[in-house]
Amino acid sequence: MTPANSWLLFFQSGLIGLSIAAPVGPIGLLTIQRTLDAGWRAGLATGMGAAVADTVYGAVGAFGATALIAWLVGAKTWLAVFGGLVLLRLAWSGWRQSAGDDARAVPAPVPSAWTCFATTFALTLSNPMTIVSFIAIFGAMSAQVAGGSPLVMVAGVFAGSALWWLVLSVAVGRLRHSFRPAWRRAINRASALLLAGFALWQWVGLLTPMLH
Repeated sequence: MTPANSWLLFFQSGLIGLSIAAPVGPIGLLTIQRTLDAGWRAGLATGMGAAVADTVYGAVGAFGATALIAWLVGAKTWLAVFGGLVLLRLAWSGWRQSAGDDARAVPAPVPSAWTCFATTFALTLSNPMTIVSFIAIFGAMSAQVAGGSPLVMVAGVFAGSALWWLVLSVAVGRLRHSFRPAWRRAINRASALLLAGFALWQWVGLLTPMLH
């Protein structure tokens, strides 16, 4: 594979990583929330957990690990259940934190950078749609790009995903001091409700095929 083709493959894979990371979902909400609460470093650590998880699934798809792919697809129900529980736990924590000025509330501490990373890493790995997306996309790319290096594809996915989380956390971090405490509480409460909604939607998606 020529250097020009390698760079093209890297760029295409970067766009895949960017396109999967960019849509606003539970990870995006957590990144914004934690950036507003603790600064851009906490937000970046949150996003990087998702970027590394995306890279793991990108490697599975790029290298065509057949046995592991079959296991992941077979375990997606339990992974979705686990992911929903994590989302509900994060939603409850965010709701408690949003009520920090309420005398009856117990303020939730801001998690460490490692906790921010680990929670989104586990959450992204447990998302069945992430599994299916990377298997389908990289399976198609491997068929189209003869002799394409899986390492180039994996590196591109990481670069694209990491770039998105860096831009998002830095941008929100620059604006965080413009938000009044009341606005931050409102954002935290809205994020908590949306995270809970994502968890329920994920579980409903599991139940729907069983009802037909």
